[in-house]
Amino acid sequence: MPTYARIPIAFERGEGAYLFTADGRRYLDFAAGIAVNALGHAHPHLVAALNAQAGKLWHVSNLYEIPESARLAERLAAHSFADRVFFCNSGAEAMEGVIKLARRYQHQAGNPERCRIITCEGAFHGRTMTTLSAARNPKHLDGFGPVAEGFDQVAFGNLNELRAAITPETGAVLVEPIQGEGGVRVASLDYLRGLRAVCDEFGLLLLFDEVQTGMGRSGKLFAYEWSGIAPDAMGLAKGLGGGFPVGAFLATEKAAAGMTAGLHGSTFGGNPLAMAVGNAVLDVLLEDGFLDRVDRLARRFRAGLEDLAARHPRVLDEVRGAGLLLGLHCVAPNSELVARLQDQGLLTVPAAENVVRLLPPLIAERSHIEAALAILERVCAEAAKVA
Repeated sequence: MPTYARIPIAFERGEGAYLFTADGRRYLDFAAGIAVNALGHAHPHLVAALNAQAGKLWHVSNLYEIPESARLAERLAAHSFADRVFFCNSGAEAMEGVIKLARRYQHQAGNPERCRIITCEGAFHGRTMTTLSAARNPKHLDGFGPVAEGFDQVAFGNLNELRAAITPETGAVLVEPIQGEGGVRVASLDYLRGLRAVCDEFGLLLLFDEVQTGMGRSGKLFAYEWSGIAPDAMGLAKGLGGGFPVGAFLATEKAAAGMTAGLHGSTFGGNPLAMAVGNAVLDVLLEDGFLDRVDRLARRFRAGLEDLAARHPRVLDEVRGAGLLLGLHCVAPNSELVARLQDQGLLTVPAAENVVRLLPPLIAERSHIEAALAILERVCAEAAKVA
């Protein structure tokens, strides 16, 4: 179906931070499959894990024990706030699970009327009807009505508006620590702390969508860690499989208590192939010093982008984001800058609010950052001449 406005480029192979076309053209990949290829392309440890598992077992279903699934769940729980993990196949599926968990929690607590969830303007939680309804983007919902009920929306970052929106039917608050699709808008740490306090005050679950921000993208394993607080449940995907389709939602024992046998499921979720790769991704992310290096690299990249924007105010007027989820707010249409960068061999991703997203793989080296900055400098200098 013609649902994608595809760029007329086909890649034959990838290696580290680069993609190659069949005719040998090389591109520096700062799109990373929209933050999916966290460890770049053809990472040796991931390739070895997938090949080893592929020769043994692909799928058995969740009728049986899957040891690698249990192992990955235990490791994710050990390195997060969570006690329970459910594996699925995508970010949208993970967020559907988070929403179901929140409603079930309030039902089991004797408050079935508390089924509504407060979400934020500019959010993106997936392409299912429920997640689209949660985000309420008119462009994404056009022609797909009626929307799913149960969501109330407030301005991102406005605690006063959120408090005012709480009613006796409110059961949870759902927020992205950084709105990626929504324009690379970062929630302040004080805002996240305030959300935790409000949820505790009113008996609400705090739900985080870390589909794009999780798995090292922020410079910590999970973005919520920067705030010093934790949600009650969160959704993961994208970087969790390093390119292999896998999603998950994580929760505390208390929040997950209502999710008993038969209430939720996924045919492919937690399959042996996905779990082997997920464990391999975690092997790398948890190596001593890995995330510290990501944080240092991100700070260098941010400084370079700030300098770039300061010297080219007719092209760029703001640098947004955190970690290696960064955005450039453009003066001209962002599509123009994305195309110019692509022509120069740098792949990026557009976002809302006229922003260009920069999503380097977490294995990027300083040389890759400098190469990207050099391309950005050339393109901005050329664009400034005609601005």
